[in-house]
Amino acid sequence: MSNLLRVEALSWSVDKQVILNNISFDIDRGDIVGIIGPNGAGKTSLLKCLLNQYKNWQGSIKLKHKTLTQYKPHELAQIFALVGQNSPPIFDLKVYDVVRMGLLPYKALFASDSDADKKDIMLALAKVGLANSQAKFFNTLSGGEQQRVLIAKALVQKAKILVLDEPTNHLDIYYQHQILQLVKALNITVIMTIHDLNLAAQYCNRLLLLDKGHLISNNTVDQVLNPELLTKVFGLPCYRDDAQHCGVPRVYFYPAADVSSNQADDSSKGEVS
Repeated sequence: MSNLLRVEALSWSVDKQVILNNISFDIDRGDIVGIIGPNGAGKTSLLKCLLNQYKNWQGSIKLKHKTLTQYKPHELAQIFALVGQNSPPIFDLKVYDVVRMGLLPYKALFASDSDADKKDIMLALAKVGLANSQAKFFNTLSGGEQQRVLIAKALVQKAKILVLDEPTNHLDIYYQHQILQLVKALNITVIMTIHDLNLAAQYCNRLLLLDKGHLISNNTVDQVLNPELLTKVFGLPCYRDDAQHCGVPRVYFYPAADVSSNQADDSSKGEVS
């Protein structure tokens, strides 16, 4: 794999409050990187710095050995495609028109679509399983379908890096797996924030663990999902089960009182009456 993105000593502050502190990591082509950590750890802020949505960050962010600030906005739009937590307010647009918006970084104002453009749009809809929904209105779709439309838009955008901010937020279990299976099958570089550590374990090949703006761990799923480390970061006792049925580790958290109670129950079971 070749290096696509390099972040060195990235820091960002708001009103003298440090949100991100001296963060460094690399991302290779084809990586699916999950950014995990408690609320307020800086996960979404990190994404926004990578997308250059915040301008006053410090440090270095390089895309293909060129600094982020050297890119023009339309050039960044050809590299990054963002799918946010909540669908944007798209009023009275059909699915086809939403996906077509992925062409905007490449088109002059009022330029007409070529046959190749139309083919790309339909191919993207087919990849996300919505080829028969092109004439439906976006706002009539379920949350999972809307996410799939926005991923189709990202495909038309031909982005090198797909950025997802809590892509499974507000989705039920079926659609959580459906969206992440789709993302993994795209075979492109993915950076996503995600709360569910077990979903992260199943669909990511690397994890960045943040806490209070610091990068605590940057490693494989197996290394980052360390019970002692997770207990320290999340403030709850953590148990890990290397589940054979799914081939990836599963982690579980328990309130400390429950653990003490269970340990007491277990010790009493061993007593001879």
